[in-house]
Amino acid sequence: MTEKSDENKMEALVALCKRRGFVFQGSEIYGGLAGTWDFGPLGTLLNNNIKNYWWKRFVEEREDIYGIDASILMHPRVWEASGHTEGFSDPLVEDKITHKRYRADHLLEDAGIDTHNMSVKEMGEKMRELKMKSPAGNELTEPKVFNLLVAAGIGAVEGQKESVYLRGEITQGVHVNFKNILDSMHPKLPFGIAQVGKAFRNEIVPGNFLFRVREFEQMELQYYVRPNAEEGKKQYEFWKEFSMNWYKGLGINPENLRFRQHEEHERAHYAQDAWDIEYKTPFGWKEAWGIHHRGDWDLSRHQQYSGISMEYVEDTGTKITPWIIETSGGAGRAFLFTLLDAYTEDDMGATAEGEGKTAGTKEKRVFLKLAPSIAPYKVAVFPLLKNKPALVEKAREIFTSLKIELSKSGIQGITFDDNGNIGKRYRRQDEIGTPFCVTIDFETLEKGTGVTVRDRDTGKQERVSEKDLVSWLVGKIVR
Repeated sequence: MTEKSDENKMEALVALCKRRGFVFQGSEIYGGLAGTWDFGPLGTLLNNNIKNYWWKRFVEEREDIYGIDASILMHPRVWEASGHTEGFSDPLVEDKITHKRYRADHLLEDAGIDTHNMSVKEMGEKMRELKMKSPAGNELTEPKVFNLLVAAGIGAVEGQKESVYLRGEITQGVHVNFKNILDSMHPKLPFGIAQVGKAFRNEIVPGNFLFRVREFEQMELQYYVRPNAEEGKKQYEFWKEFSMNWYKGLGINPENLRFRQHEEHERAHYAQDAWDIEYKTPFGWKEAWGIHHRGDWDLSRHQQYSGISMEYVEDTGTKITPWIIETSGGAGRAFLFTLLDAYTEDDMGATAEGEGKTAGTKEKRVFLKLAPSIAPYKVAVFPLLKNKPALVEKAREIFTSLKIELSKSGIQGITFDDNGNIGKRYRRQDEIGTPFCVTIDFETLEKGTGVTVRDRDTGKQERVSEKDLVSWLVGKIVR
């Protein structure tokens, strides 16, 4: 197994994503738009599999979670109540020549400075002390605070549009619907409200591929508990471990995941506790997920700003404002970290005759070691030779049967491939992470000895009878 340097691994992954239809630069034919990315056919499948896995674990497998899909556009007062219009900001500096803006804390961190305890003023002092320049080598302005909310206007008449924001997080869509869930579903504490949806942030310096972007998708659970310290601690620890186990379930190496507790200065003033799940990326340990004890901040603030009661009435008639345990993360980051962890190179590949090399020569093989349950394609079906009608017909028959039968076990993502020779097909399917390749050969037709199933990770090939093929694959894929 060969290892790439961190920088080269990131470059190789970005190239693979473009080449194999996982991710494309947003608006690429117009030169692109910084901080935006489009998911291609395989990227859409993988991204949906990750989100569906989250929904399955956090919603479908539980009886105390209710799913919603709130609007992206919300009343401006929502963001006043949440504190976003006054506190959702980053410290920025501007290149005096190019007028490009950069995160002051990011520039200092790149220079090896810990900015966690620094005020904006202290960042400016440190930058002057280090005589820091912009990435272009020019002088920088003093750090200033910049609002990350993306402004928009609604209304048909120019000059009379109402100012709103594209939501900077999906959290508030849950909290403003708290009373609606109480009145319509009549849940008993503790219970949660879950959502998957788009959010937008006016990131000045997006970067590191899908890690920091301007449009992204979040997966969030807001879990409401009685305002009791012991109960709050119990639920917090449960959801903290539950979230870590979910991330490990993506097939990520546990050694590349860790917990990190927020230092006091990092936590919001209302937060009773806050931890991140971090992933070891090629650009350092970075936040993958957040678990926050928000107290009653959100419900109390929305009650204050809206004038509508956000209290929960106990069976005894006692009114309480529940505490909130939040577990939240970005689907795009889960997508990126899953691919980074899965990207693997070895020398298993054998060159086929006719490719300019001696048959059987070892060459580098690139493959995505994705968990079978989330891989874009779970199974690829091949005829050994595409110019033999009998083989193609039988392969098509098995392909169609597998699509129908595997869907009964919730397995989607079965593909047919007859492009190129068998070696090229294996390498192509390896590179997109397909865990199992089913080949129909002459023994399938003449002897009825089943099909050959090849394992992506080991290259091992196994004969499996046609009648056992579905159950064999289900046993390997379903978790």
